[in-house]
Amino acid sequence: MTLQEPEAGFNPLVGWGCGHQNYNPLVQSCLFKTDKNGNFVPDLATNYSISGDGKTWTVNVRDDVVFSDNSTFDAEDVAFTFNTAKKTESELDLTNIESVKAVNNKTVEFNLVEPRSSFIYDLRYVGIVPSDSYNNETYGSAPIGTGPYVLDHWDKGQQAIFKINDNYYADKPYFTQITLLFPDESTWLELAKSGDMDVVPVPTSALNQTVDGYKFVEKSAGRAQGVSFPYLNDTGKVSEGGNKIGNNITADKAIRQALNVGINRQAICDEVFAGHASPEFSGVDTRDYANPDVIINDSDVNKAKEILKQGGWSDTDGDGIVEKNGLKASFDLYYPSNYLDRQSLSTVFAEQAKQIGIEINLKGADWDTIYKNMYSSAALMQQTSPDPYKSIYQQYHSKNADDFYMNPGLYNNSDSDKLMEEAMHSTDLNASNTLWSQSALVNGGGWGPNGDATFAWLVNYNYNYFIKNGIDIGKQPDGLGNDILINVCDWTRTN
Repeated sequence: MTLQEPEAGFNPLVGWGCGHQNYNPLVQSCLFKTDKNGNFVPDLATNYSISGDGKTWTVNVRDDVVFSDNSTFDAEDVAFTFNTAKKTESELDLTNIESVKAVNNKTVEFNLVEPRSSFIYDLRYVGIVPSDSYNNETYGSAPIGTGPYVLDHWDKGQQAIFKINDNYYADKPYFTQITLLFPDESTWLELAKSGDMDVVPVPTSALNQTVDGYKFVEKSAGRAQGVSFPYLNDTGKVSEGGNKIGNNITADKAIRQALNVGINRQAICDEVFAGHASPEFSGVDTRDYANPDVIINDSDVNKAKEILKQGGWSDTDGDGIVEKNGLKASFDLYYPSNYLDRQSLSTVFAEQAKQIGIEINLKGADWDTIYKNMYSSAALMQQTSPDPYKSIYQQYHSKNADDFYMNPGLYNNSDSDKLMEEAMHSTDLNASNTLWSQSALVNGGGWGPNGDATFAWLVNYNYNYFIKNGIDIGKQPDGLGNDILINVCDWTRTN
């Protein structure tokens, strides 16, 4: 099958298995995993408890596991993994961990700086490495783990071959070897047509095509794509890295709300993704902590124009673009030029915006350029994380202009902040979900589209695959379609 190649190798401490996709690290196991119903269940862990103040998580681990090199797994390996991951370039933010220690061979104690209801996600997505033999320089190309597979060899830029781990403690997978290829998206369709691959992602350009001998399988992943708006006015301030802050057009709430109301999300789904997407309004519509009250009626051009009119925007010179105090409603929208779907999405969004009197100038660029301009220009962004810490807290909680890509508009609302902080500090996951939800719409504001509308979320784009006839990938949890390998141990061949 094809997958995105990890630049640093198969090392969970620097991103493998815990980033935007590839949640199953294959070579490593995690303390918890996701079952077919989408619930967190123990894997290397047996159970856990949380202290009354929410700052101490105690996790008990299995005593019948060995690594693929025959060394014994115990609590010290867990403590070492998390303490090391905190200091490396992991794609997970582990800065809230104060310390991790092995109480004994079967018990690990995590001490947090502040309570965090979403910490279970970190326990789910960090693969465990051996404390005795881990070397940060070499581990990525020669990983040792407790997962169902071992890395046989890796031809960088081409493929990685994994073979079954004879020491694996759970039910052995049906497939004794997995080969991952790392091709450019432009070759995906031809790979499927060759018949040599079992699982191939479907490129955006081929969503209406069929391939003989393959099923088209569509998986929802909560992959929200949308436009971030600079929330602050341009007052001459710059970020910590010297980048311009503020945009006097998008800082006007009427502009942001009009775009949210006036665009036709379903038309975008049909035109850009051939219907293999659904309208997205909040960025987390499919998650347990979504707020149904923020779903608005869109594609209402007349209402959008009325919002602009009430906000003081009108087309006085007849050029089709509204103005206010001599300022035209015109701003730049940056998008990553190497992603065809985001280029198309930006183009259609700009075309629809013009219908309500707003001019959007498209700027295809690399990510470094986008990040330098995100505080002063709109940007086409995407998020897939099921963790509310990433998809809500980091995305909308007020912060300094630190040039980190989360909260690219520098949104800040004290009422939303308070609810997000309460959600973070809760020791009850269900209770925290309610608080996350409420932070989207509070006292007439909040980060949702009918609040402060700091984003115009557009679509939830599914992950689509050509899967060869005879390959049965079993029942997979909803909302995690980007992790096609999540239940790889259950895959079988039926012919």
